[in-house]
Amino acid sequence: MRLRQGGRRVDLVLGLLLLAGVLTGITANTIGVDWPLDLIQIHAGAALAILLLTPWKFVVARGGLRKKRRPWPTKGLSLALAFFVLVTAGSGLLHSTGRVEFVGPLTLMQIHVGSAVGAVTVLVAHFLLHAVRPRRQDADRRALLRLAVLGGAAAVATAAWDTWAAANRRFTGSVPKAELEVTAWINDGIPELDPAAYRLRAGKAQLDLDAVLALPRETFEAVLDCTSGWYSSQRWQGVRLSVLLTAAGVTPGRSVEVRSATGFARWFGAETLDNVWLVTHVGGFPLSYGHGFPARIVAPGRRGFWWVKWVTSIQPSDRPPWAQSFFPLS
Repeated sequence: MRLRQGGRRVDLVLGLLLLAGVLTGITANTIGVDWPLDLIQIHAGAALAILLLTPWKFVVARGGLRKKRRPWPTKGLSLALAFFVLVTAGSGLLHSTGRVEFVGPLTLMQIHVGSAVGAVTVLVAHFLLHAVRPRRQDADRRALLRLAVLGGAAAVATAAWDTWAAANRRFTGSVPKAELEVTAWINDGIPELDPAAYRLRAGKAQLDLDAVLALPRETFEAVLDCTSGWYSSQRWQGVRLSVLLTAAGVTPGRSVEVRSATGFARWFGAETLDNVWLVTHVGGFPLSYGHGFPARIVAPGRRGFWWVKWVTSIQPSDRPPWAQSFFPLS
C-alpha cells in the first residue's frame, strides 16, 4: 500500500513537471518575450527535477512491469513515455551547452521538440488507459516537504549546470552564434530570385530592386533569434516599413501583410511599422540567397519566423494582427 501511494505521488509530480516543461518551453520558444520570470530557467529546472526523480520512478516502473495482470499496451506506453521524456530532457540539456548542434541529419532542437510532442501524446494515452488521479491524502505535510526538497535540489542542479556546462543562453534558450545560419521555415526552399526581374508589390506600386535601394535606408543592429535554437547579433541596412509605405503612397489598414516568394506570410500591426525594416544588406554586404536576397524583414524583438525572407509583397490589410496563429503552421 505504501509503495502504491508513493508511486501515485511520483507519477503526479512527474506529470506536473512535464506539463511545466511543455508550457514554459512553448512560451519561451515561440513567443520570445523577456518576461520578468525566467521561463527558460524554469524549463531547465523541470527537466533536471524529472531526472532527479528517475531512481524513484524506476522502482515504481519495475514493480508495474512485473505485474502479470497489467496489460502489455499499458506497459508499452510506460516504456515509450520513459524513452521520450529522457530523450527530451537529454537533448535539451545537450543543446544548452552549445557544443552539439546535429545528431545525424536532425538538429538537437528538432529532436527535442519531436520527442516532447511524442511524450505528451504518450502521456495522454497512458492517462486514458491507466489514470492516476490525485487524492486528498497525497498532499500531506510530508509530501509537501519532499516536494520542496525536490524543488530546492532542482534549483541547485540548474545553477550548477548553468555554471559549469551550459552556454550563455538568451532568455529564449537560444545559444549564441557569431554568424547567421541558413534556415528556412518548415518546407520552404531557398529561391534564387533574379535581381533584374525582381519586383516588390507595395499596394498598387511595383518597385524594382534599384527603387528599393534608393529609399531612405538606415544601418542598425538587431538580434535574430531563431526557433532552431540559436541567436546572432548583426548590423543590418534597410528601410522602415512605415517609410517604404509612405514612399509608395500606401495607407496601411489595421495591419500589413508581408509575403514571401515562397508563399509564407505574416501580418504586422500598423502601429508597429516604425520598428520593422525591409533590409537588403547584412554586415555591410548584400543578403545571400540563403538569408533572403534580395530583401527580407528584420523585426527586432520577434522570433525568427517573423523575419520573412525573399519578400515580394507588402500589402495593407484589414485583418488584425492577432488573427493569425502565434506560431505559423505552414
